[in-house]
Amino acid sequence: MTTSDTLVTETVADPEVAETKYSRVLLKISGEALMGDQGFGLHPPTVQRIAEEVKTVHDMGVEICMVIGGGNIFRGLQGSAQGMERTTADYMGMLATVMNALAMQSALEEIGVFTRVISAIPMDQVCEPYIRRRAVRHLEKKRVCIFAAGTGNPYFTTDTAATLRANEMGCEAIFKGTKVDGVYDKDPVKFPDAQRYDVVSYDDVLAKRLGVMDASAIALARDNNLPIIVFSLDEPGGFRGILAGKGTYTKVEG
Repeated sequence: MTTSDTLVTETVADPEVAETKYSRVLLKISGEALMGDQGFGLHPPTVQRIAEEVKTVHDMGVEICMVIGGGNIFRGLQGSAQGMERTTADYMGMLATVMNALAMQSALEEIGVFTRVISAIPMDQVCEPYIRRRAVRHLEKKRVCIFAAGTGNPYFTTDTAATLRANEMGCEAIFKGTKVDGVYDKDPVKFPDAQRYDVVSYDDVLAKRLGVMDASAIALARDNNLPIIVFSLDEPGGFRGILAGKGTYTKVEG
């Protein structure tokens, strides 16, 4: 009787977890997503809201990586455009991503999600250096891994870093959280007649300059057949809903 009861307990799964298509994903968000209504910096309630979204997916049993941009603090390309030497500006942008990653780690751990910040630029007193096998082990132990400092090299964006890390970690998809619910043929804010794609190919994204991610990131995803799912980060429950097979989004594949 005890054995039978144990077997029943082990085989009954959370129905939402059973519906989940992906077991390991990477969530890419911009630094601007952490600003809230401010024009600069971090808005703690917004960081907390995003952390709670991540927790709902983590509670489904999904292993989560994250990459957060640094544009809310410093954007290397803009610094370069204003006369700063490009590599210096890019390194400053990488440090901004570390600050955002630490803020997200704090918010996640406050709500009980074990998190590791892993930096491509070693800074041992602040976070872990990037070691692929160690990062994979963190994911297997159900810790959220936030990859910071981009690739550790100038001239590469956090979009490219996200695609690189997603491939290295064996993620099944990249979830790109934006302010709109997918990819449109033109800016839906400016053009009310803009049409949303349900599915769009990597080559169409590049040829039509749809602005999902930069060209290097799209090419890297295409070469490794890694789907990119674009959804609205502002829609409550959107991240969890899509993983459960619901919601509105655009899938970039093929």
